[in-house]
Amino acid sequence: MLIHPWDAPHDDTEWQRWLAVHDFGQLVVNGLDGEPPHVQPLHFVYDAERGEVVTHLARPNPMWPALLAHPEVVLSVVDDYVYVPGPWQAAPEEPPEHGTPTSFYAAVQLRCRAHVVDDPAEKAELLGRQVGHFQPEGGSAPVAVGEVPYGRLLSGLRGVRLEVTGVRAKFKYANHRTEQVKDRVAASLARRNGPRDAAARDHLLRRRRG
Repeated sequence: MLIHPWDAPHDDTEWQRWLAVHDFGQLVVNGLDGEPPHVQPLHFVYDAERGEVVTHLARPNPMWPALLAHPEVVLSVVDDYVYVPGPWQAAPEEPPEHGTPTSFYAAVQLRCRAHVVDDPAEKAELLGRQVGHFQPEGGSAPVAVGEVPYGRLLSGLRGVRLEVTGVRAKFKYANHRTEQVKDRVAASLARRNGPRDAAARDHLLRRRRG
């Protein structure tokens, strides 16, 4: 992923806050010899204090042999993306039709070392953390070894702890454009008001404030 200096996060807090509420991504694992990479969509929980991500997959998942053989993986998350028409980005001295179309998006790629969790009690703890994140209002029985209803299901899955070893993050929102162009793009996003336009506009305004 190319990251120009103007698209880099201002600090670690910026991407960490974004990742805390964008908790669905793709886990990319190198394939075994001659195989293409495995790409697994999944929900996850990022823990900034522990420097790790926790998730789980079904035991029959075909990814396991590759993950065990190649535990260095990448978790990729992309969201708040929109298409930006060329005229929106035209410089003041240019005709609108000379503006360059582009994409706005936020992306975080975590390089991780994967640790597979098979101990039932550890899996129960890991699942409890995930349920607590995604379902803070409660309403489900605790996940506990030997307890109904979920204890009997633990054998059908494996937990994964992803130890974060590197981060690449990008917030591509006209950061290098003139203030006049940014104003035009922000107003155009508000008028269009399509899917994710409000989120993209918020990023543009937030990052120009520094």
